[in-house]
Amino acid sequence: MIEYIKGLLTESSPNHAVIESHGIGYKLLIPLNNYSKLPQQGKETLLYVSTVIREDAHKSYGFCNRTERDFFEKLIDVSGIGPKTGLALIGHMDLSDLQLAISQSNVTLLSKVPGIGKKTAERLIVELKDKASKLPDAPATFMNEKKDLFSDALSALVNLGYHPLQAQKAVKEVLNNSSEQPDLASVITSALRQF
Repeated sequence: MIEYIKGLLTESSPNHAVIESHGIGYKLLIPLNNYSKLPQQGKETLLYVSTVIREDAHKSYGFCNRTERDFFEKLIDVSGIGPKTGLALIGHMDLSDLQLAISQSNVTLLSKVPGIGKKTAERLIVELKDKASKLPDAPATFMNEKKDLFSDALSALVNLGYHPLQAQKAVKEVLNNSSEQPDLASVITSALRQF
């Protein structure tokens, strides 16, 4: 299989990129959040490739880094998760946020991604919980002593009516920037300032 394609970016949109290499144009479907990471058209780029072969279609998917590609392949191995849903998951959440949501069994947050219902989110968690924390980009700081503090602060913000994805980013930012273990009240206060 193809590991990656390196060449000139000749076309791009929020859902695909075309890379020309040695006179051949390769159309790769990409996650939404990778679109902003692409260079200008006419510039050289490299995308890591995952090829999915089905009875009715042969499609290639492109990712800006190898870790995203590898996690996409783990996602589509889950029963009921196809390439379109896998791409939506990676495209709507930062990889570290996605891994964190899975490792913390955050069904609510995963269900906010288009195409993911409660049952699918629960299946993802059951099948990927152990694998999510073992990937290189897994947010190790949250896997240890800050885990409970993170969950409590996130829950408080969601209960106040804030969107789970925005709340998760705000709490993550606060905990990443704190040099010592803060208390719950100060985490919530600092996170509220981010909105």
